[in-house]
Amino acid sequence: MTSTHPWRTEARALILLALPMIAGNIAWSAIAASDLLLLGRRGAESVAAGALAINLFHALLIFGMGLVTAASPLIASERGRRRHSVRDVRRTVHQTLRAALFFVIPSWVILWYCEAILLALGQQPDLARGAGELMRGLQWALLPFLGFTTLRNFIAALERPVWGLIIMLAAIPLNVAAGWALIFGHLGLPALGLFGAGLASTLSSSFLFFGLLAVILIDRRFRRYRLIGRFWSADRERHRQVWALGLPIAITLGFETSVFNASAFLMGLIGRDSLAAHAVAIQIAALVFMVPMGIGQAATVRVGIAYGRGDRAGVGRSGWLALGIGTGFAVCAAALLILMPRTLVSAFLDLVDPANARTVSLAVSFLAVAALFQLADAAQAVGAGVLRGVQDTRVPMVFALIGYWVVGIGVGTLLAFPFGLQGVGIWLGLASGLGAAAVLLVARWTLRERLHLLPHQ
Repeated sequence: MTSTHPWRTEARALILLALPMIAGNIAWSAIAASDLLLLGRRGAESVAAGALAINLFHALLIFGMGLVTAASPLIASERGRRRHSVRDVRRTVHQTLRAALFFVIPSWVILWYCEAILLALGQQPDLARGAGELMRGLQWALLPFLGFTTLRNFIAALERPVWGLIIMLAAIPLNVAAGWALIFGHLGLPALGLFGAGLASTLSSSFLFFGLLAVILIDRRFRRYRLIGRFWSADRERHRQVWALGLPIAITLGFETSVFNASAFLMGLIGRDSLAAHAVAIQIAALVFMVPMGIGQAATVRVGIAYGRGDRAGVGRSGWLALGIGTGFAVCAAALLILMPRTLVSAFLDLVDPANARTVSLAVSFLAVAALFQLADAAQAVGAGVLRGVQDTRVPMVFALIGYWVVGIGVGTLLAFPFGLQGVGIWLGLASGLGAAAVLLVARWTLRERLHLLPHQ
């Protein structure tokens, strides 16, 4: 009983931390999806223009989110060293927010020229113009959302992530209501169209940041950190630590996001049905991915706390439990994708309509491949999370490049075109890339002691 007690205690702590993180990830997906759903009521052209703007915005947003993710392992490690540390936790939050600001300012310049960038990439002028109109309202959401993500990482590292989930759930109806009013001109407001859609997202992102900030200032267990005040104090060493840890995470997420964007481009070369089926299958796979992603986020905190207190056994226990829980979920997810693919596809496409028959058939075949790579996807997501807990981010960044781009795109392109497997070949390439990344990450975790990744005892 004594030997299993630490494992049960750790499993409980990990699950209680992961569940709100998973639900928060799903809520974020719902907020992003609601924008395109509202634009769908204006027609296909608005959806296309909106998708172009949102994809460009998300490319920078994901990079920024990777950067501010550095706050999580840094705070967790400090809490492991000194359970009631205040000053060093505050330093990390302040310097992460400053890093976000320094990243956002040049990003705003890039997003301001959204229309020109899309035209340079060969997009249709009318769609580029509409995307630029939406971006004029959307680009200002970047700073508050990264601020919210930093604060969410702060409360997660304190193992109290529920408030982040509550604020995100409250933001969903706010985003829908603001979009409905500003896009179509309801509640006495002018109909702002695409610009209104972007402005609604900025308002909801501001609500996320200021809502969570208000909670932190009111709740006595957060208030003791005194996050407001001395924000501009110079702290070059902690600022350097944030960039040193966060920049490789940002680049890693950039590799991962861009490989799926590249796969969509390759699908477009095959045909419209393949591209549509790919879009449906990716949406389903992305929703499933929210679970191992949340487990990986929780694992960063739990491993980071053990790392900070110099507990090598605790580091291993937290990491292996996270990998076990993540792969256990992956088995269930794979079974769901194999047994119910048409039911899942029916949420996006009318299965009865003969015009959709080819797309539905392709989407089902893509989901069969997605079922095969569930274990790999979970292992690489959680594997990256546990390595972040021991503040190991640079080598995993190289693994991401090798796995996603060298193996994933290389194998996918080879199978899709010279070997004639088309869309299924691209998905097999994605599976092989995720598999390669998973093997490399888990191998590095297994060899953590030999590679001197553990704290000194």
